Amino acid sequence: MPHLELHRNERIGWLRAAVLGANDGIVSTASLLVGVAAAQAGRTQLLLTGVAGLMAGAMSMAAGEYVSVSSQSDTEQADLARERGELATEPESELQELTGIYVERGLTPELALDVAKQLTAHDALGAHARDELGMSEMVTARPVQAGLTSAASFALGAALPLLTALVAPLPHVVPLVAGTSLLFLSALGAVSARTGGAPVLRASARVAFWGALAMALTAGVGKLFGTVVG
Repeated sequence: MPHLELHRNERIGWLRAAVLGANDGIVSTASLLVGVAAAQAGRTQLLLTGVAGLMAGAMSMAAGEYVSVSSQSDTEQADLARERGELATEPESELQELTGIYVERGLTPELALDVAKQLTAHDALGAHARDELGMSEMVTARPVQAGLTSAASFALGAALPLLTALVAPLPHVVPLVAGTSLLFLSALGAVSARTGGAPVLRASARVAFWGALAMALTAGVGKLFGTVVG
């Protein structure tokens, strides 16, 4: 029967991109809005700042993730090409290398050699990719998926403080945007921790702390200069 058990590391690719995007969307947009509101900006200025931050941030996240993960993918493909060449020119050496890996993992030399032979006959490149290079289908780089996930999650995260700023009474924009954004960040940290099997309280506190620090700094800058920085 096929192995149907699911593991948390199968989610690591899209989860990392989604959490990073949403977290950045909330923190950067909320910080922008808090800083501009602290400088006594009007509703129109808040809207323009928030929308501009959302669009620029989403595109930046998409481009950054795509380029970063593409570099990882290029490295993986180069390693596979090298391994493919070595399998074609030095098959015996590669068999011994695979055997040695299994011996180090606890198999007897005889059993390790037998396993290496069988896996080589079945899928030599796949065996070396998995056991020598540490590659697997679950963690293979997917640039387009990472870029789109980051952009969408950033936009969603940025929309939360932006909507709060649009409906909040103008004199109370700063505390309401800051407060709701900290709640959003805490919830995001809890959800991501629970999905990844990490401690919930620690993750929530971590993202909330850095979000609060970012908003406090931008609020201080806005209050200090009393002008909207374009």
